[in-house]
Amino acid sequence: MQRMGLAFILLLPSHSLWIKACTMSDMNKVEQDRATLAAVQGKGFWPKLGVFTKLSGPGWLQSAITLGGGSLAGSLYVGVIGGYDMLWLQPLMMILGIVMLSAIAYVTLSTGEKPFHAINKHVNPVLGWGWLGAAMIANLVWAMPQFSLGTAAMQQNLGLNLSDAACTAILFVIAGVVIWFYDAGGWGIKLFEILLKILVAFIVLAFFGVVVALGMNGELDGGAVLGGFIPDFSLLTQPAEALRPYIEASSNSEYWTAEVVSIQKNTMIAAAATAVGINMTFLLPYSMLRKGWDKTFRGLATFDLSTGLFIPFLLATSCVVIAAASQFHAQAPNIDETTTAAMLEGPARANLDKLVMSIDQDGFDQAKAEQEAAALIPIGEPTEIVQTQLTDFIDANSNLADKQLAVMVIKRDAGALAGSLEQVTGSKTIAQTVFGLGVVGMAISTIIILMLINGFTFSEALGVKTCGPMHRVGSYLPAFTGAFGFIYLWSTVPDAKFWLAVPTSRVGMILLPVAYLTFFMMMNNTKLMGENMLQGGKKLIANIIMVAAIVVATIGCGISLWETNMNFPGTETSVRPYLMGLVGAFIGLAVIVQVVRMGKKTSA
Repeated sequence: MQRMGLAFILLLPSHSLWIKACTMSDMNKVEQDRATLAAVQGKGFWPKLGVFTKLSGPGWLQSAITLGGGSLAGSLYVGVIGGYDMLWLQPLMMILGIVMLSAIAYVTLSTGEKPFHAINKHVNPVLGWGWLGAAMIANLVWAMPQFSLGTAAMQQNLGLNLSDAACTAILFVIAGVVIWFYDAGGWGIKLFEILLKILVAFIVLAFFGVVVALGMNGELDGGAVLGGFIPDFSLLTQPAEALRPYIEASSNSEYWTAEVVSIQKNTMIAAAATAVGINMTFLLPYSMLRKGWDKTFRGLATFDLSTGLFIPFLLATSCVVIAAASQFHAQAPNIDETTTAAMLEGPARANLDKLVMSIDQDGFDQAKAEQEAAALIPIGEPTEIVQTQLTDFIDANSNLADKQLAVMVIKRDAGALAGSLEQVTGSKTIAQTVFGLGVVGMAISTIIILMLINGFTFSEALGVKTCGPMHRVGSYLPAFTGAFGFIYLWSTVPDAKFWLAVPTSRVGMILLPVAYLTFFMMMNNTKLMGENMLQGGKKLIANIIMVAAIVVATIGCGISLWETNMNFPGTETSVRPYLMGLVGAFIGLAVIVQVVRMGKKTSA
């Protein structure tokens, strides 16, 4: 890894080459693009479509980050727990996210101001620094699971006999080289975007191919799939329809109803949060400014988000949900009347234990059982006797439906889904290879974009140009934290995932509605927008949709906070009050700063 880092230092071009790439090459390119756009004005739909498709770019960057490990895991479990009934969730959240991304793009392209500075100057510096800080922390932390995801896919799905360090090095080199192209300037940005478009297209085709195979094998219900795109908010309060017969037949329907609804809510929040992350909102405006776009490119920006972001996201996530639903939703193979608790392992056994231990009775007294067993076996640990008694107790207080539900609600990973598709594709090699390549593509594309975003945030935090040595330093930080963090922390320290992932994801989710509100305020700031302010019906419609997005994000934030039932590792102290305190402190600081700013304006 040290040699790898040294190699990248040697690859860095001189400062003068950077400055040249950031000036003349980019200026010539943007002038050519502006002339191309002007040439197709008024020439009809198809000529404009061709030009827009050719010039698109930032939307594909958004696709590359959103189609990562979070989207894969979220889509898998959406299919497992909600089946086709939840197909509407991720597209709806993406549409609302695109509305807000379009808003910040419109503000940025209309004013030409960098959003971080515009927020600090015209809205509130607490919101500006909170936005930047949350994006940067998310970049540094979420690079780790991407290296974990890519390594697992290379070893398990693709069958590569390589160590964790070797797989990490491969991912590091690929991501680093692609980022080098971007920092090379005009031609590098174009090559960078072509590579990302190919990568995103491959991801989509990989998962689309799986669904096609399912359809050809008669594994899909077309009507149910189409019906799944109709929003159904009842899933926040009641179990998915296919699970209800099992819940009714269980020994404790009240328990299973509460458990399944809680899982559904957490799954919906997680899937919604991975649709548009806080760091994505930072990437879009800066990638557009980096390309030299201005108000001439506003129509292209909307098209870019609608095609480069929404369509790949819709296809990829929907295909994963469909595949997972067809293979796992409301299914518990090999579980019948002869199945005992002793036959269940891992998460399924844990789910059954949790059910039985929740019954309103004395339950299983493990301490007493150990004492009695110790009297029979005075030497050694009488674990086998105690375990047998516990298993008998669980069998006596559960039925077949309980065991089926215990299996149905466990989480699956990409390896499990790829394995289940072997019977569909007819080949273990094909199933594992298609899924493995798709997952590796997700990991690499997300690492690349996390690096790119961090270059922007790092440059803005230091107040330097978003093109140059500091941008490159900032870009490589997530690669190093991701690679070394995965090898020495994420995969080896038991509590690392909790301490890093939980606070990061929660803070990002908390600040997402804050970012949305900030964009709304910018869109309606007369001093900032000037003659570019939307007027009449356009303004009314835009504000209604933006308010809807803010409300949905706020509800998701609230549910996310309230459903946080984790404790700090090794303690009985709940995380929830600390998170709520953090939110309160942030909002309070923003209010204080706003009052002070308003007082200064009044006195002036």
